[in-house]
Amino acid sequence: MAVTIGQTIQVQSYKHDESLHRIWDKATVIDVSDEHIVCANERTKVIESNGRFWYTKEPSVTWFFTEYWFNIIGILRPTGVYYYCNIASPYVLDDEALKYIDYDLDIKVHPDHSFVVLDRKEYSRHQLSMDYPEELKAILEDQILLLKEMIRNQQGPFTGGMVTQLYERFTLMGSK
Repeated sequence: MAVTIGQTIQVQSYKHDESLHRIWDKATVIDVSDEHIVCANERTKVIESNGRFWYTKEPSVTWFFTEYWFNIIGILRPTGVYYYCNIASPYVLDDEALKYIDYDLDIKVHPDHSFVVLDRKEYSRHQLSMDYPEELKAILEDQILLLKEMIRNQQGPFTGGMVTQLYERFTLMGSK
């Protein structure tokens, strides 16, 4: 399925064992290229695998990549732009949703570009219980290094003002 700017899609996150992890009910496509799809949302319903749901509190802009094993969420808060980066498979798109596999490891980035890697214990537990292949583990570790480099060098989504600019595009679409 091809997507177009302005289209609303659903985002589905899975675990390595193919179990559903989480669903974002709607995200508006605000940029598309051969390398990525960028979506924005505000107050979006998020449904957990156990059926519980909640709504996002802050507006956000998310990059999903075709080649990188991570996605990046820029979160707009009154104190600045924060980022939450999921180590995850490149996305796939079908008639149902944009889908990816979440590999537990996350990086939280503050407005000053300081960051912390989260969920190493969960990653260790899941790589054993779901039997991640050695090749996959090597890819994920390499992608963490690449992501850290992008953060330090303020490249890609971490470029100053990019999240705000793209969120403004979203609001002009009237998609909130």
